[in-house]
Amino acid sequence: MIKPGLSAALAVLLLSTGTVEADVRGVFQTAPNDDGNVGHVEFYDCGGLTCGKLVRSFTSSGTPIDSPNTGKDIVSGMAKQAENKWNKGRIWDPGADKTYRSKMQLDGDTLKVSGCVGPICRSNTWVRVK
Repeated sequence: MIKPGLSAALAVLLLSTGTVEADVRGVFQTAPNDDGNVGHVEFYDCGGLTCGKLVRSFTSSGTPIDSPNTGKDIVSGMAKQAENKWNKGRIWDPGADKTYRSKMQLDGDTLKVSGCVGPICRSNTWVRVK
């Protein structure tokens, strides 16, 4: 038999642990580059931070590309700032071979990524594929 005070405490505990935090883990398709090609970036935990490696590349028509950058980190060192925001990371653009100071914000299955090199900033939206 559960005592009344204990059942109330148990209910509060169960309700408080039932919240779902936004999660960027999974695979996202990048915005098209200057050639119209896209990549699939898989996010994972890297020592308490969030990183993302290129797992596939495709032409603008959807044909797979054998990229020399497959398996390399595109996103590194993203620190969780809030429930659906990450910052203080880096995003590498292999086409331009530039690394940008970056941040990300997740909204459902879309991920807004932005990055700056000096005063030049860019942003685009990536979409979750799985």
